[in-house]
Amino acid sequence: MSKTSRDEILNAARLTAQAHGYTGLNIRALADDVGIKAASIYYHFASKADLGAAVAQRYWEDTARDLQALRETEGDALKSLSRYPHIFRRSLESQNRLCMGSFMSAEYDDLPDPVKTEVQKFADVNVAWLNAQLQEAQVTGPGDSETRARAIFSAIAGAQLMARSRNDINLFDELIEGYSQAGLLPAVRK
Repeated sequence: MSKTSRDEILNAARLTAQAHGYTGLNIRALADDVGIKAASIYYHFASKADLGAAVAQRYWEDTARDLQALRETEGDALKSLSRYPHIFRRSLESQNRLCMGSFMSAEYDDLPDPVKTEVQKFADVNVAWLNAQLQEAQVTGPGDSETRARAIFSAIAGAQLMARSRNDINLFDELIEGYSQAGLLPAVRK
């Protein structure tokens, strides 16, 4: 079985998890989505827990790359911070899906330990990136930046959840604008 099949399985699993969470991952349904037999999935992943951990790991790794690219594209930390909510908006743009890290976090008590570990890394990657941008932009000092980074991460994930529950991406945009007006998200200086 090729690497492409493994990637196709992970991609299908990500889309399913973004719509239905870890509990929504069904090996037979994923096999149908990819066009392979269920036994072929077990060739790459010995269990649903292994599949869940692999898809969660890929998700946080992709997010880390996206955040790095965002920083490089925007050119400075303050502009990067202003574009950060777009990372979460993309899931809503993709058939009103939820950030997989957020969805799986809501299921945390029911996740196998390897999946829990990868889900926590997603939050850690986001908070660390936000922390670094806040300090570089001199929005906060080192003593305050992690708390502010966690607040931003939590608020944006919450805005996504609220918008998804109403199938209203405009609500997400309104909430993000409200966070900017309230000062949680720093304004880009002109």
